[in-house]
Amino acid sequence: QLQASGGGVVQAGGSLRLSCAASGRTSNSFSRYVAGWFRQAPGKEREFVAAIGWSGTFTYYTDSVKGRFTISRDNTKNTEYLQMSSLKPEDTGVYYCAAATSLSDYRLGSSYDYWGQGTQVTVSS
Repeated sequence: QLQASGGGVVQAGGSLRLSCAASGRTSNSFSRYVAGWFRQAPGKEREFVAAIGWSGTFTYYTDSVKGRFTISRDNTKNTEYLQMSSLKPEDTGVYYCAAATSLSDYRLGSSYDYWGQGTQVTVSS
C-alpha cells in the first residue's frame, strides 16, 4: 500500500528524489499519518533517515543527513518525498518509506504501521 520509487545510481555529490505513493486503504487516511524514510546499508541494521508530521509543519532528520536531505509530502497526491542532495557513498542502501497512524518515537521502525517495498540508492565515489 506504499510504493517507493526514484532510486538509482548516482555519483558522489549528485542528487536523487525519492517518492512514496500511498494506495488503497492507506491512501484514505494518508493525510493523518506521520510519514518517514528509513534506509538499510549492506550488512547494517535499518536506520531512521527522516520523518514529517501529518501537516508537513514538523520535520525530523538524523544528524548525518541534515542540510542535505529534505522530506516533504503532498497530501492531495497521497505522496511523500525525500530530496537527497550532496550524496555521499555512505548514503548507499535500500531506502524504505513508512507511515504511522500514531507515533511513540519517530526514530523507531516499530512505531510505523505501513512500509513500502524499498528502492535502491547507490552512490559511487
